[in-house]
Amino acid sequence: MKQFIFLALLIFSLSATGLPLPETIATSLKINIRNELGNLESGVTVTLYANQEDFKKEVNPVQSGVTNEKGMVTFKKLQAKAYYVTAVKGDKNNFGLGVQTNTLEANKINKVTIVIE
Repeated sequence: MKQFIFLALLIFSLSATGLPLPETIATSLKINIRNELGNLESGVTVTLYANQEDFKKEVNPVQSGVTNEKGMVTFKKLQAKAYYVTAVKGDKNNFGLGVQTNTLEANKINKVTIVIE
């Protein structure tokens, strides 16, 4: 009960001072890319597609990015839905492997690992 009262007072005091209240997290997707040996892969171009047709034709990407030195790329402000993913670096890719995410949870940072070979 004390924690609830403290939290309520904190929120009230923040709103009274004119400071912005904490916002909800935008629906995001962090993709971790690994090679066939399980090692992280930097420099991989990762592209999201909203549907299978666009994925197959490689048109109308939702977002695209390149993995950092830790093999990670983050996509923000997404809809809570499943996406199709291509991951390509040279002759390595995820074709024939996992290409579709689960439905993303709204207002959360969703995470997925994709293997390229």
